[in-house]
This record gives sequence, C-alpha cells and structure tokens, in this order.
Amino acid sequence: MGPGALSVAGMEVLVTGGAGFIGSHVVDTLVGAGHTVRVLDALLPAVHRAKPVVNDAAELVVGDVTDRATVESALRGVDAVCHQAAMVGLGVDLDDLPLYASHNDVGTAVLLAAMARRGIGRLVLASSMVVYGEGGYRCATDGPVSPGPRLRADLAAGRFEPPCPRCGRQLSSMPVTEQAPLDPRNVYAATKVAQEHLAAAWAGATGGTVVALRYHNVFGPRMPRDTPYAGVASIFRSALERGEPPRVYEDGGQLRDFVHVHDVARANLAALVHQAAEPSHEAAVPGRLVPVNVGSGQPHTVGEMADALAEAFGGPAPVRTGQYRAGDVRHIVASSDRARSLLGHQASVTFAAGMAAFARDPLRA
Repeated sequence: MGPGALSVAGMEVLVTGGAGFIGSHVVDTLVGAGHTVRVLDALLPAVHRAKPVVNDAAELVVGDVTDRATVESALRGVDAVCHQAAMVGLGVDLDDLPLYASHNDVGTAVLLAAMARRGIGRLVLASSMVVYGEGGYRCATDGPVSPGPRLRADLAAGRFEPPCPRCGRQLSSMPVTEQAPLDPRNVYAATKVAQEHLAAAWAGATGGTVVALRYHNVFGPRMPRDTPYAGVASIFRSALERGEPPRVYEDGGQLRDFVHVHDVARANLAALVHQAAEPSHEAAVPGRLVPVNVGSGQPHTVGEMADALAEAFGGPAPVRTGQYRAGDVRHIVASSDRARSLLGHQASVTFAAGMAAFARDPLRA
C-alpha cells in the first residue's frame, strides 16, 4: 500500500502522551486522516489538572509508559508508534534530574523493549532542537564554527552573543541542519539525546525504522498555562492573562523558530506515512534513525514573539529584563530542507497568523 493510501486510512497507531499539548493534536490529525488511534497517557495530576483533551474517536489507555505491563497491553494490534510522552522544559533545578531520566529515558527503553517483543517496527520519536545546544554559526574570518557554552561572567555583564571560539569576533546565526553535532546543554536536552540513541540502538538491533522529529519552539492551543516547565510562548501568554507584562530574558534578541502545533502534528502524520512506504524510501530504510527538523523555516527573536503576542492580546507591553538562565542558548533556528525533501512537509501557519490566534487560543490548566 502506497503512502497516498495510508494518508487516508490504514494504520493503527499508538500515541504515547496523546492527551498532552502536542500529542493531542497528533491524535486529532491521525484520526482526521482515517487512522485508528490508541492513546497511552499517565494523566499525571501535575500536567492534567483539568479534564484531559482526547479525541472521541481514539481509545484512551491510562497508564505510565514506564510500566511494562501497561505498555505491552497498549501495543496490542498496533502497526506503528508515535512516542510523544516526555517531561519537557528546562526544569527548575537539578532535583528534577531523576524525574526527567525516568519519564523520558526509562519510559522510552520500556516502550522499545515491548515493541521488539511484539515485532512492531515503525517509530516516530518526538525529539527536540535542544539536542544541538547552540544553533549554527559563521564567523566572517573563520567560517562555520561551534561556540562553546556561554560563560556566566559574560551573561551577567550583558554580553549575550557567543564569540567565535577561534578569534573572539562576533558571529552570525545560521540555520542548523540535522548533520550538526549533538551538544546538549541542560538535563532535558541530555534526556532527548539519550532517547535518540536508545531508538537508534533499537532500530539497529531489530531492523526497525525511526524518524526522530526534532521539534523547534512549538506553540498553539492547549499549551499548559502557569507552569515553569511550559514553553516560552505559554509563559508569556500566561503573564498577559494575569495582566502582567511578559518578562523577556536577556535583551530579547535570541533567535528561535516558532512553529505552530498544527504543523507539528502534520509532520508526524507525514513521517508515519513515509515510513509505511517502500523500503527504498530514506525514511523507511530498516535499521536506521533518521532525524528531521520540524520548524517554520522563518526565524524570529524571542522579543519579536513577545511583542507580537502582547499586541494581539492587547497589552501590556513586554519588558526586557537582562536576566538569563544557565543552559539557555542564544540562537537556534531550523533548516527545514530535509522535512521538505524527505517528508514533503512544509509549515503552513505563518508567524503573524499563528501569534494572532495564539493570543486567544484556549490554554490547558
């Protein structure tokens, strides 16, 4: 059966974390394309303080991805898995480290082992831009370079731009490609790299296929509100709802790729469809993990995002605080070339339209 047919109907897909922000949109998109969907979600009280959003056409299994028996049961009759379940964000402090390792890495290991036992060979993994550390940079003198972690002394002095590691000059930001070396700068990033490595090892041992979708800054309806683990767009939106100005760290000049959750969900569908294609397709070669950036292809600064969101919401205006967080990177934007060439996927929601809608989108308690 070709990918065109599967885009209409044909697969039974397990979506872990399918009641969460991104996962629930992936479920909606798969159901809308005619696929049969089962959701596995622990519905943790810290994440789901209100009734979870689960598509009525999907089957919900409540349970933890770290529990072997629950995962085995959820995989019955499944053709492919969309693994969205994870603890996200930079965390509050290092006390969060065991939780990240358990939810993200132990959970992934339990899932992969169960898939191997059941002979399920197709996985779409929700990865992240954080695996790269800093994005791509070019020095006018030394060409493409990879700056090291920014120094606290520089950040405290307001020197936010990473210098060239060879000559010390200011760098220009470049889109990061999937060939860039992995350089995790915080606990969450380290667990996402581990997820990719575990999935690659599983693929090599079983002949399975993995598409690791490296999400950039995702925003849209159903983002969680009022939580330190939420994305920056949700943090700013929550501040606006409280009548407070969004507090922009550093000088607001950090470049990011803000991608709408509807485009992220469509990328998941495209990855599943192409995995089900002939083995000659790059996304379906047995034994391989294929990373794919999922972004809009249009970089904007964090300050621009805060300004656009505040204007659409009706104020108050953002404040640039000069504060910083250890583990944050300065610039990272996506090259979307592989998503277009490999998956035929291109973002359709523009920055302006997305931010205007997000100013009024329902958030999740």
